[in-house]
Amino acid sequence: MQSASSAFPDRDTVASKISTLSADDEAWLRLLLENPQQDEALLEGLLVFLDRESQSRFLNALKLEKCGRWFGDNAPARLQIRLHEVAKSSQHPAYNAFKSGLAKSGGLEKAYPKSPL
Repeated sequence: MQSASSAFPDRDTVASKISTLSADDEAWLRLLLENPQQDEALLEGLLVFLDRESQSRFLNALKLEKCGRWFGDNAPARLQIRLHEVAKSSQHPAYNAFKSGLAKSGGLEKAYPKSPL
């Protein structure tokens, strides 16, 4: 029974929600971010989204940067390092634009502040 619950949401659904990133999709993704059991589905969907964007004829760097900034601002601390790993998994400009948005959000620094020493 647990395998049925872990299959939802599938990575293609997550990728389509990330692609549109409307207000309803943002609310849906925030709920997904709150549930640690759905982390793998979220990250797989993010990889599918980035792969699709990297294969498209037109690279919308502003959209990818906005997406990275949104994830950096909204993802919990437990996902910040994994998001940066996904962003660094390719040298394609789509991944670099996403990584730029993550860096601008400061999510990693908020999750893991520098030591005062």
